[in-house]
Amino acid sequence: MMMLAMRTLTWPDKFILIGYFVLMLGIGAYFYRYMRGMKDYFTGGNVIPWWLSGVSFYMASFSAFAFVFYSSLAYKYGFVAITLFWVTVPATMISAIFFSKRWRRARIDSPVEYLESRYSTTIRQLFAWHGIPVRIIDDSLKLIATGTFLSVGLGLDLTQSMFWSGVIMLAYTFMGGLWAVAVTDFVQFVVLAAAVVVLLPLAVAKAGGAATFLSSSPAGFFRLTSPEYPWKYVICQVLLYSIAYSSINWSLIQRYFCVPKERDAYKVGWLVVVLNLVGTPIMFLPAMAARQFLPALGNEGQVYPMLCAALLPVGMMGLMIAAMFSATMSTLSSDYNVCANVLTIDVYRRLIHPKASQRELVLVGRFMTLLVGVLSLGLAFVLAATGKGEQQFRNMVTLFSIATAPVGIPMLAGLLSKRTTNAGALAGFLAGVAVGIAMFIHYPNEFTFLGSVWKRENLLLLATTLATLAAMTAFNFLLPSGPAMRERIATFLARLKTPIGQLPEDTISAPATGEKVVSPFRVVGMCNILIGGMMLVILPFSGSLMAARMNLLIGAGLVVVGALMTWLGRSKKAAAYEENVR
Repeated sequence: MMMLAMRTLTWPDKFILIGYFVLMLGIGAYFYRYMRGMKDYFTGGNVIPWWLSGVSFYMASFSAFAFVFYSSLAYKYGFVAITLFWVTVPATMISAIFFSKRWRRARIDSPVEYLESRYSTTIRQLFAWHGIPVRIIDDSLKLIATGTFLSVGLGLDLTQSMFWSGVIMLAYTFMGGLWAVAVTDFVQFVVLAAAVVVLLPLAVAKAGGAATFLSSSPAGFFRLTSPEYPWKYVICQVLLYSIAYSSINWSLIQRYFCVPKERDAYKVGWLVVVLNLVGTPIMFLPAMAARQFLPALGNEGQVYPMLCAALLPVGMMGLMIAAMFSATMSTLSSDYNVCANVLTIDVYRRLIHPKASQRELVLVGRFMTLLVGVLSLGLAFVLAATGKGEQQFRNMVTLFSIATAPVGIPMLAGLLSKRTTNAGALAGFLAGVAVGIAMFIHYPNEFTFLGSVWKRENLLLLATTLATLAAMTAFNFLLPSGPAMRERIATFLARLKTPIGQLPEDTISAPATGEKVVSPFRVVGMCNILIGGMMLVILPFSGSLMAARMNLLIGAGLVVVGALMTWLGRSKKAAAYEENVR
């Protein structure tokens, strides 16, 4: 990241960055008044539109690490980086086809709430408490990366950068709940799209044009796989992401059950498929083109920052830093909200105060949001001070492969089958984790298995998957459910077969304020207008005719799109949106 220092940011770049951060805080403040009940704060009242939830899903599924890691792979190995990122496409398709409607029909307020109805209180609490520390550690590492990026851009030290970036993300999530998270995700998506769409043609042109880019690239540069990342690795990644996207990634699951109808949940998944399919080449082809004009890099992880420094004009550099920053902001804010969701609903309401009022639950939810955010920020300070953040991140990636199958398979089996018992789910979890930890301790990073070289995380995933399935199958047979448990399972599965709208609890009511349902068109539209306006303000200071033209194109485009969305919000108003969600 430090290569961004190659070009000092001008005041127009800093103007764009600071204005962007102020806008994020403004969104949280706007939605503060709507957060009068638990459902408003954690599920958006189940009225977040599918297109907004889908974009939020997409933005929450990756962070700035993706740009660093996959652009490095693209520069070094070529198209295989796009193939590896594209594993999210089949994973999301599986999630959308088999689980999106089930998650909506579960009629839940937190991702692990249904586990008590399907299995037991023990399973619910075990999976809830298992997930919280994993996400806090992961979020702290993302804060370090984000703080590093921001420190280079604004000239602050790392501690200040982590503090202010953490405070901004925490503030708008604390104030506006899931609505603020979803709307900021959409604004961040617009900023990211504008930045990467501009970078692609600039990179290809710098490489000598499309024909030269294709003909001058190394042999095998455009193959789907490489010797370092063969098909068996890709298939393992598809399995990993398929389980994660459908079960253990709480913030993504939340995007399925926050929408009004089950068909909306289905649309959420397919929108993410399209965005990943189209967006991935746009993001990483510039790094491939960089082989033509950024040769012999000592650290391929610096590819994207160096591309930005070499190609982007004044103003656009600020927008790109905001875009990279937003990629992590969306992931962190989603994690803050969903972790607070689980702590409030599955711990506080379930174990401490079952009769808590809606106002109390919102207050507790905000406190839990602060708690998660502060713990993540504190741990980030500790890891940054020790200088072991990168190594800890690598360990987290490996440990994630250990936890994915033992947690994810029982969760998915509970949604699909009546045969999985409480004993089977618990045995599967314990067996999978035990096998994973044993292999993590005793095996090196890569080793030969069945005549070929395997990366440790891949074999860990396969081993924990097989161990979880074997233990679940054995205990399902040895300790079948009794009559009471069978009836409980049948009741739960019957709810999953009942479409939304056919139970009394499915009625979507107006917010507790008595106001109409929030219409996102106007809010998102105004945000686009403001960002576009900032790009237009810096036109006289662009420094060159080309920079001025690019800033004019991006700024005017954002203003037009924003004006169109604002007009849609005013013409349809909230009443039309209310009619859509009934």
